[in-house]
Amino acid sequence: MNSTLHRLQREIAFTLNGLDAVQTQLQPPSRPHKWTIQQIMEHLLLSYSGTELALNARLTKRAPTRAKPSIPQHLGQYTLIRLGYFPHGRKSPPMVTPAPTEHPLCGEELTTAAAEHLAHLDLLCAEAEELFGTKCKFASHAILGPLDVNQWRKFQLIHGEHHLKQILAIRKAHSLMPVERAAN
Repeated sequence: MNSTLHRLQREIAFTLNGLDAVQTQLQPPSRPHKWTIQQIMEHLLLSYSGTELALNARLTKRAPTRAKPSIPQHLGQYTLIRLGYFPHGRKSPPMVTPAPTEHPLCGEELTTAAAEHLAHLDLLCAEAEELFGTKCKFASHAILGPLDVNQWRKFQLIHGEHHLKQILAIRKAHSLMPVERAAN
């Protein structure tokens, strides 16, 4: 697996380590209207699915997008991908907004779901890299516009880390900090 996506996978596993299905339903105590840990992860899973669709569409057509990034998209790409800054307080687009939880999942189940998506994304990115190279902005993100394969990977990492910080804050507020697993 590509090192960027592998890093994200490891960070997700660490952040969700040891949580049961009741604990993944926790929210920030001072902000009970915010997403639960599971909803944050479901948001990320929806984001991975959307990325898979965008990449698959370009791979199926075997042609890169013709779209050019607008000035706001250039600024967003620079801020997020180059500087690693993910803006706080933005409302999630409807297509990646999680529904209320009907089936609580434990941290291990959420980690497994994320790992499966990231493995699939890794395959799609490798195929895109082979077909389009690393510099071609071949597929468009709904907000950031056209991205190259490494920008797609970096977006997933920065976006994921933004939300993993939220999960760690919820864990800390509930005195449930993760413990590093022993290396095998």
